[in-house]
Amino acid sequence: MEIEFLHRKEQKTYESSKDLARKYGPKQAIKIIQRINELQAAESLADIKNLPQARLHPLHSNLEGCFAVDLMHPYRMVLFPLGDFNPTDLTSIKKIQIRQIYDDYH
Repeated sequence: MEIEFLHRKEQKTYESSKDLARKYGPKQAIKIIQRINELQAAESLADIKNLPQARLHPLHSNLEGCFAVDLMHPYRMVLFPLGDFNPTDLTSIKKIQIRQIYDDYH
């Protein structure tokens, strides 16, 4: 799957394990790198849906149209589909944008 980042600065952070570890801690950095590798290896978002540990799920409210995958609790990675796709058919989503990593604190 093709991956883009919302901001170029964020892309540089995600591409450096040292920067990720500094920003999120070493364990979370490893999990972020793992998820990015899984996303890159996937043909479509449907492949990620088949990974139970990723727990791909659609988001609602102000993040309507986005999906999230779990990282180390309570963090999630927000993904936004790009290009031509059918929002109800995950096999049609072959390009995503990583929007943010956030603490899903309830």
